[in-house]
Amino acid sequence: MSFADRDKYGMYKNYDDTGPGPALMGASSLIGEDVVNDQEDDLGDIKEIMIDMRSGQVAYAVLAFGGFLGLGEKLFAVPWQALQLDTVNKRFVLSVDKERLKSAPGFDADDWPDMSDIAWVTQIHTFYGTDPSRSGSMGSNIPVDGMVGGATRGAGASSMGAGHAGSSVDTSTSGTSGTTGIGGAGAGPLTGAGTSDADRGDR
Repeated sequence: MSFADRDKYGMYKNYDDTGPGPALMGASSLIGEDVVNDQEDDLGDIKEIMIDMRSGQVAYAVLAFGGFLGLGEKLFAVPWQALQLDTVNKRFVLSVDKERLKSAPGFDADDWPDMSDIAWVTQIHTFYGTDPSRSGSMGSNIPVDGMVGGATRGAGASSMGAGHAGSSVDTSTSGTSGTTGIGGAGAGPLTGAGTSDADRGDR
């Protein structure tokens, strides 16, 4: 069952044309989405999506790497920026070898960590090679291969930050994939950030 099958409101009915997907996706439709690595190894599925309530950005996807890793229902928080959405096969890709995942920082379902603890944050981002100053960004455009954003394809892309709603944003794109980043605090420059409507006046 993919995000298209979980679409209760018809969000993705025209997602290749006029719909919100895949630049903007409904969180509930992504719960349960399969995750694989570059070698096509099944890494489990997304159990929960964690939102940073201060920045309004998605911070982590919580995965259960059960089954082949022999870890039962142990959970793992993966930085959102480490994931790539494969819209062709309707799944996520995490570019980490399954042998390395055996040593990934995890936790039990009945003993969740304090995800705001700086030591925990540093440990997670160090393991996945992601930037803790970003709050996870995924690209807004779909490259030819159907992969959306992530640490490898979306890194360095411009961002639509958490500034004022009326602020303009940098429109530069990533040189590697043509993917324009969205979200991701600290991921890219903003222009006009912090300028209020009142400050702009009649200019």
